[in-house]
Amino acid sequence: MSQLALPLEWPAAEGEGDFVVGEANAHVVRHLHHWSLWPVMATVLVGPRKSGRSLLGRIFVGQSGGMLIDDGERQPEETLFHAWNRAQSTRRPLLIIADDAPGYWKPQLPDLRSRLKASPRLTIAEPDEQLATELIEKLLGARGLAAPPEVLNYLRPRIERSYVAVLRLIDAVDDLSLARRQRLTVPLARLALERIGVIDDSP
Repeated sequence: MSQLALPLEWPAAEGEGDFVVGEANAHVVRHLHHWSLWPVMATVLVGPRKSGRSLLGRIFVGQSGGMLIDDGERQPEETLFHAWNRAQSTRRPLLIIADDAPGYWKPQLPDLRSRLKASPRLTIAEPDEQLATELIEKLLGARGLAAPPEVLNYLRPRIERSYVAVLRLIDAVDDLSLARRQRLTVPLARLALERIGVIDDSP
């Protein structure tokens, strides 16, 4: 499997090795890497939960020295307004992470609405087959479970293309492996898929 790397100039931030780059998020990484070229020193990043968006935000802050506001739609509008203005005056970038684009928040402050409208908006997509497979392999490895090629080949066409589904699968595999004191095999992977309701092999 091929895997894009984070830009080499990025320092080794805590947790950086846990972020897997694929087609679903590579455009976001490129945009954040070139923050010094932003005409507006703020960007709104939206995407599914468990997509690594907060981790990417922390890596970005470590690289740029900028500011991160997570769960942007749940923060006081005055906080967002002043942070946006401060980013422009100091030329230090602001990254606002949210579940949805500002158009769905419907901010009440007109000046905040106009500022968010002027800011680039990027979206992390749900993982494609390749990224989902790479995430499965990496997350299993982090739990001390080696993923043989035949297991990955079995899971690749069957797992739902979402970050939440990948994490549910990892939890199910980990639980079964511990309970059975068994290494990861295709039958165990099949059982994990049954447990999370992806397949049903019952008579």
